[in-house]
Amino acid sequence: MFDLRYHVASLTAVFIALVIGILVGIGLSGRGFVDDAERRNLNQQIQDLRAERDASNALLEAADRRDQAMKDFADKAYPVLVPGRLQDMRVAVLYVGSVDPGLDVAVSGAIRAADGRVARMRALRVPIDTEELDDALGKRPVLRGYVGEARLEDLGRDLARELADGGKTPLWDALTGLLVEERSGPAAPPADALVVARPAKPQAGPTAELLAGLYGGLARSGVPAVGVEAEGAQRSAIVAFQRKGLATVDSVETPAGRLALVLLLGGARPGDYGVESTAGDGVLPPIAPIG
Repeated sequence: MFDLRYHVASLTAVFIALVIGILVGIGLSGRGFVDDAERRNLNQQIQDLRAERDASNALLEAADRRDQAMKDFADKAYPVLVPGRLQDMRVAVLYVGSVDPGLDVAVSGAIRAADGRVARMRALRVPIDTEELDDALGKRPVLRGYVGEARLEDLGRDLARELADGGKTPLWDALTGLLVEERSGPAAPPADALVVARPAKPQAGPTAELLAGLYGGLARSGVPAVGVEAEGAQRSAIVAFQRKGLATVDSVETPAGRLALVLLLGGARPGDYGVESTAGDGVLPPIAPIG
């Protein structure tokens, strides 16, 4: 969609530039005219560009109609298709950075509408302080193997495992005061599915290494794991999620986004869904009947 819009805009700019070039060329010639061969060549270029521009505009209009039709379908289908999709499922939700209220309403609302529940939520404080982390880990003999920047990706991976598995969570217990900005729900029950969002800006250095391990650990948790973000996010995390193997949904606050999230959490084919250019698998996953 966006590539097509860019193509149409580029064609329009070239068309205008060509016409201006012709007028300037005529003015500079001092004669007020160009020879017949050059005129035919320029007219043909104008006609070709006009035809290509018109064809691209037609494709763009058709794509807009298809996009609107899909949104209309999602609006009407959401209340019919969602109930029962996540019946009694426990979903763990992780935010990297402060909780975004709008995003939280969309995610938790979609889970509840599908008859699931948010078993626990954690919001990570970023960037991390590696010295403080190492000090906290070093005080617990069983966790000393995680000390050092070289182990940050392993630390992130195992934090993800504890978040998914529940039960005993020694890493979270040791680091909650340093890593967790906000939390709700107990650690104990295992999660049937996972959601991660990154309201914070992109991270670099040690924090990025920790997050790489975290995202990869969520993706390999053995349960559906989905990275989400809001429509038109200025600091998109989708590519970072994709790089570590997570399924993704953009525009999750829209009916289509919430439906895609529910379908993925319920076990639909993993992929990248939404309306942005990163949504390589379309707007929605395949919709299987319940039961």
